[in-house]
Amino acid sequence: MAERVQFELVTPERLLLSEMVEMVVVPGTEGNFGVLPGHAPLISSIRPGTIDVYEGQTVTRRIFIVSGIAEVTPQRCTVLADEAMAPDALDRSTIEAELQTAEGNLPTLREQIGRAQGAERERLATELRHVERQQNVARAKLQALAELSR
Repeated sequence: MAERVQFELVTPERLLLSEMVEMVVVPGTEGNFGVLPGHAPLISSIRPGTIDVYEGQTVTRRIFIVSGIAEVTPQRCTVLADEAMAPDALDRSTIEAELQTAEGNLPTLREQIGRAQGAERERLATELRHVERQQNVARAKLQALAELSR
């Protein structure tokens, strides 16, 4: 069995990272999963969170991703991310403001959905899912910032 696994991180714009690593930990929707050489084949959707790249027992690189899909084979882990950034590029005050706005809009949207019917209800439900996603992404960004400060 090889001692390293090929890790690739791809966004719609470009290939962000392609390197041999000892291990990578990915935030799957069913929980974080680590990929070592020889990993069983797997395809997983990804939730907002941080990908951790390990060399030895040390995290050498962290990358925040919003969502995407991971494909794992015994030799490779490929993450197709909708959006990716270095956690130190995140601005706490901006994220907290986004979270506050999203959380402030949720009760009103839920109330409006309760009263709406037909196409208007569908439109509001779509908007609610969008605001809930914004809330989840903002919370995950704050979690990534908290992990950085440890």
